[in-house]
Amino acid sequence: MNRRRRAALRTAAVGLAAVLAATLTSCGGEDRDQIDYLTNARVGDYNVNTVDGYASGAIMALARVLPGFTYLGPDGQVVADRDIGTVVPEAGSSLTLTYTFDEKAVWSDGAPMVCDDLLLAATAMGGKAAGFTPATTAGYRDIARVDCRPGEKSAVVTFTRGRDYAEWRALFGVGTLLPAHVVARKAGVDDIVAALTDRRRETLGRIAEAWNTGFTLQPGKPVDEKLLLSAGPYRVGEYAADGALRLVVNDKWWGERAAISRITVWTRGRGGEKALNDGSIEVVESGDLTAGDRLKGRTVKKLDGTENRAGADDPRPLSVTQLVLAGSGVAADRPVRQAFASCVPRDALARRFGANGVVWSMRTVAPANALGGALNGQFARRYPRADVSRARALLGSKREGARRPARNLRLGYVAPDPVAEALVKQIVDSCQAAGLTVTDASSAELTPAALGTDVDVLLTRGATGSAAAGSASTFPDAYQLFGDDPLNLSGFRDPKASGAINDLSLTSSDSARLPLVRDAETAAWETLPSIPLFGTVRVREHSDGVEQVVPGMARTGTGWNMDRWVRR
Repeated sequence: MNRRRRAALRTAAVGLAAVLAATLTSCGGEDRDQIDYLTNARVGDYNVNTVDGYASGAIMALARVLPGFTYLGPDGQVVADRDIGTVVPEAGSSLTLTYTFDEKAVWSDGAPMVCDDLLLAATAMGGKAAGFTPATTAGYRDIARVDCRPGEKSAVVTFTRGRDYAEWRALFGVGTLLPAHVVARKAGVDDIVAALTDRRRETLGRIAEAWNTGFTLQPGKPVDEKLLLSAGPYRVGEYAADGALRLVVNDKWWGERAAISRITVWTRGRGGEKALNDGSIEVVESGDLTAGDRLKGRTVKKLDGTENRAGADDPRPLSVTQLVLAGSGVAADRPVRQAFASCVPRDALARRFGANGVVWSMRTVAPANALGGALNGQFARRYPRADVSRARALLGSKREGARRPARNLRLGYVAPDPVAEALVKQIVDSCQAAGLTVTDASSAELTPAALGTDVDVLLTRGATGSAAAGSASTFPDAYQLFGDDPLNLSGFRDPKASGAINDLSLTSSDSARLPLVRDAETAAWETLPSIPLFGTVRVREHSDGVEQVVPGMARTGTGWNMDRWVRR
C-alpha cells in the first residue's frame, strides 16, 4: 500500500468517497507524472517585483517559471543560471557588466529573450522612472545606464561612479525579468527601448501601468498564455478556483527537460488543506509545523505554540519575523510605540515560536548571517521581555497638557495562519495588562498597503512578506531602513541609518560591515519603525515516494529545483 493511500486511511475526517478517490487515482497511474506541492504562499501577481508580488511569496510558485541570470540555491546563495545567459565584468572606472542571453533563450510564445527585457527590469526597479512601483530599488538604483540596441542578445550595464554595488551577482536574478514585448503590447508602444530611454512622461506612464498591474493572477480565472509567458522549464497551465496553481512543461524551454511534467502548487487557502488531509500532498513548505507532521503521518495535536522544533528545521534561518509599525496614525506616537515594544513579550514569543528559542534583535541581519552572533547580543537589552509597568507609565504620560487618550493598535497578518493567530493572542493578552488595547486585524486579503490604513502594525516574515523570505545576502532586507526605499513600509527616516545602508551596499567585508549594521540598528531601535522578534521557523518535508527534493531556505522556498524532483 503506497504512502498516499496510508495517509488517506489515517485521516479520520476524510469520508469513504474521498478515500476511494485517492486510492483509484494512485492506482490508475495517471498521476505518476505529477507532484503536489503545498505552500502557505498567497499568489495574486505574476510580477513578483511589485510590492504585493514581493510580499505574497509568489516566487515560491514561479521560481522555475521565471528564471533569471541567477537563482537562489538551497542555502540562499546566489548561483549563476547559465541556461539564461552569462554575466561578464568589464574593465573600467566604475562597475560595468555585460549581460548576454543564451542564443536559444526564448519566451514560451517563441519570442527571443533580449536586452529589451533587461532594460525594462532595470528601469522598473531603478527608482528613477516615475510611475513604477517596485518592492525595492536595492542595487538597481545604483545603475547609471543600460546600453541596449532593440532586439539584441547583449546589454552593457554601467553603474554610477563610486556606486559599485557589492551584491551585483544577485541582480536580474530569478523572477526579475518580464517579457518586454508583452509590456510594450499592453502599453501600446512600438519601440519599448526608445520609450524607456527617452522617458517621455505619457509613454513611460503607460509602460509603468502595464508593468505594475498587467500581470495579475486570480484563482478561477483563465490563464492567458500570451500574457503570462514563461522562460523556464515550466509554465502556468491553470489557476483553479480552489487555489491549485498547475504548472506544466514549457515546450519552448531549451534546457534540460523537467523530470516531472506537472507540478501542482497549492497556494494559501482551503484547497491545499483539503489536499493535505486527502493524502495528495507530497512536498510541503509552510510556517505551520503541523503540515509537515500530517504529511509524514506523525501524531498531530492542535497547534498551541509550545512545540519548538527549530533546531531541526531552521538551525540558521535567513529571515526574521518582526512587527512593522505604521508611520501614521496611532502608531506614529513615539510613546505609544515604546509602550507597545514594552508590552510585547519577545522572550516568551521566541521560546514558543522562534528559531532555537532565541530572541533576535536585528532587522538587517538574520541568524544565518556571519555577523549575527557578533551583533545580536549587543541589542538584546532593548525591550528583551514584557515590562508592563514601563508600558503603563509611557501610556500615562502627558501630551500637550493632557493625558494620552486610550489607544487601540490593530495588528494585521495574512489569514488563515494558526501560528500568527497564537502569536498575536499572546501579544494581545500581554499588552492588555499594560492598558494598551491590541486588536487582531487579520485578513486573507491583507497586503502591505494596509499598513497605516486598515492596520497599525503588520506581522511579517522578512521585511514585508507572509511566506518564505530572505537570502544568504542581507542587502535587500537592509533597505527596509533606507529612507526612500519601498521596502521601508513604516516610512522610517534617519540620515545615519540611510547612510550606513548606503555604505553597506558597497562592501562585502565583514569587518567593514559590522559598524555599519550597528549604526543602522541603533537608529532603528531609537525610533522603532519595527520590532524584530525571532528567526523565522518553517517546515520543509517531502514524502518517501519523491526524491531529489532539496529544502530551500531562501524566499524561493523548496520549489527552487522543482524541475529536478522525481518519483521513486
